[in-house]
Amino acid sequence: MAPRTATQSRDLAAPVSDGRKAWLITAMIVAFMVINFADKSVLGLAAVPIMEELDLSNSTYGLISSSFYFLFSVSGLLVGFLSTRISSRVLLLGMTVVWAVAQLPVLVVATIPTLMAGRILLGAAEGPAASMSMHALYKWFPPERRALPSALQIGGAALGTLIAAPVVTWLIDGFGWRSAYAVLAAVSAAWALLWWRVGHDGPYDHKHTATGSGGLRLPYRKILLTGTVLGSIASAFGAAWALSLSHAWLPAYFRTQMDMSAAASATAISVISGFGLVLLLAVSPFVDALKSQGVSSRWSSGAAQSIAVCLAACAMTAFPFVDASGPRLVLIALAFGGTAIAIPLHYMTAAEVVPPAQRGAVFGIVAGIGTLPGLVAPFLTGHLIDTAGTPAAGYTTAFLVAGAVMLAAGTFALAAIRPDRDAVRLGLGAGPQALR
Repeated sequence: MAPRTATQSRDLAAPVSDGRKAWLITAMIVAFMVINFADKSVLGLAAVPIMEELDLSNSTYGLISSSFYFLFSVSGLLVGFLSTRISSRVLLLGMTVVWAVAQLPVLVVATIPTLMAGRILLGAAEGPAASMSMHALYKWFPPERRALPSALQIGGAALGTLIAAPVVTWLIDGFGWRSAYAVLAAVSAAWALLWWRVGHDGPYDHKHTATGSGGLRLPYRKILLTGTVLGSIASAFGAAWALSLSHAWLPAYFRTQMDMSAAASATAISVISGFGLVLLLAVSPFVDALKSQGVSSRWSSGAAQSIAVCLAACAMTAFPFVDASGPRLVLIALAFGGTAIAIPLHYMTAAEVVPPAQRGAVFGIVAGIGTLPGLVAPFLTGHLIDTAGTPAAGYTTAFLVAGAVMLAAGTFALAAIRPDRDAVRLGLGAGPQALR
């Protein structure tokens, strides 16, 4: 085989993206995340009528909610490694088909086993969703242009909850809680059909990059033990604790502890999600601006996610002791919406110390470990509510535990995330520009 010319090598090292196609894929992935988080939210939004119809205790409901995460982390890890061999197009298609199927059992018969079976299957299919859709998105943008697309991708999560809260609540109130499951199944199937027509892997796929770090592979142990990856996992862990509580218990908390109607509760959840979306859209250009001015990733993206988790932790521990509803709602918004910043940024910091050929697998590992709180927090909260002297005391204890976990995670992340240093130590070059 003839050696490559210098021009050919430059072309391979710096692929050119179709801007219009890249933003079409971004729009599809945003819609993917909207559906993803609507699916996650439906059980929490229907918690009160489901618990009343099936006569569930708080602990049993918490177990059903936690069952979503029984296979969540395992599937995230497995699919992460499969992503090195299977295209993102096929992986995302398969996930959404399973999402549609997972909503169907409760339409046949609504019992504790069918609720759990549906949530376990849904969790298995959604475990890799955030990391694999981010991986697919990164194939369309170079490292220095990923902050905004990343924020939009995670913004789809906030948008999903923002849209789902009023729409799903309307369906539940008007047509029964089963109707929400039926509609979400249809929407997932429709997205899968459209994605099969327009979804493709982009030019920044490692298969298309034959020089630089595109073909480099490192031992996974060496990558995973860097401070940056460990800190990114910690940041994800703290954010996931708040996120799993918001999906499982926040609607019930508004209904039972703050005496809100179903509509008022849905509005409050939408406002919190909207707050998280605004933060995402505001912070990503700020991070890009800092990086363009030469600010290191440790302080631009690393500190931003770590401090966000710490501030949310402080709000989480404070709001149960505030009686006035207005200030309490503000603190609740900070506690559950403020962590939105951490989710895209922990992928960005991890990506800076991972060769592109291994990025999908490492994203799967980060997501798999980082989302473990979903397996614990909902059930633990239900148990604390059932065993406390009053439900209010149980909720307070649960939120204090959440705040402590989040503060520890955010503090560790702040100290550990140093992408520029770790990239050099791994032989990837000086920072993200080396990772195409």
